[in-house]
Amino acid sequence: MAISQSGATATIPTQSTYQNRVADYWNAEKNPVNLELGKIDDLYHHHYGVGDAEWSVLDETDPARRQERITAELHRLEQAQAELLASHLGPLTSADRVFDAGCGRGGGSVVANLRYGCHADGVTISATQAEFANEQARARGVGDKVRYHHRNMLDTGFTSGGYAASWNNESTMYVELDLLFAEHARLLRRAGRYVVITGCYNDTYGQASREVSLINAHYICDIHPRSAYFRAMARNRLVPVHVEDLTQAALPYWELRRNAEHLVTGIEDTFLTAYKNGSFQYLMIVADRV
Repeated sequence: MAISQSGATATIPTQSTYQNRVADYWNAEKNPVNLELGKIDDLYHHHYGVGDAEWSVLDETDPARRQERITAELHRLEQAQAELLASHLGPLTSADRVFDAGCGRGGGSVVANLRYGCHADGVTISATQAEFANEQARARGVGDKVRYHHRNMLDTGFTSGGYAASWNNESTMYVELDLLFAEHARLLRRAGRYVVITGCYNDTYGQASREVSLINAHYICDIHPRSAYFRAMARNRLVPVHVEDLTQAALPYWELRRNAEHLVTGIEDTFLTAYKNGSFQYLMIVADRV
């Protein structure tokens, strides 16, 4: 069971067999690249990073200190991505409510709350993630305004038109875009803002490349083509107002992570190859609900 915005009890919507597999994956996931970075300041993100890296961390000769510095720098880059997304949600006030779809362990909702003072509802199909995120919000003292729910982001049960802004940060590849954008359009008030940061395969390259297929297999996901985002938005009352190609800005994160022996997962070179050969892109799309 889950608690709605009003405090009423709501049944978690039935999920597909695939979604149950994804939930099982994230319920069991304890990857250091997610947990060790979050321990630095108790902001746990489940996405990558953007911006120029401080490469001097690789020159550190003390092994323990090298690990610490690399971990901190990777966290700084992923925090920069969270801040970039949050900066496009406004203008918001402390009275506004925002929706974090596929919230993971909750870092993005806290970033939005810290920036705007707004209320935030995060949704994840992982019961483990929702419990963890709520504990973090309570420990931070924002549990009255930042709440996480074990629900399906395609069918939240939340009030229609109740949100001033909403977003997905690297979670759209787990769902059908039309179903997802229909739910965002339902939840957002008129002129509400939607932001997505996502990896997508480049249609002009052709079909999904070998690298994209390897990323799909690694994360049990299904990366969408770039054009699918714009088509699905147009069908669901979301009008893009800003599109930014973050591919080049994402490379330093992956180059640095490839050198983090204590954090590598084996997918780093695949991401770098896909970005560099043009078959894979990292996009931010900002849209208004009409």
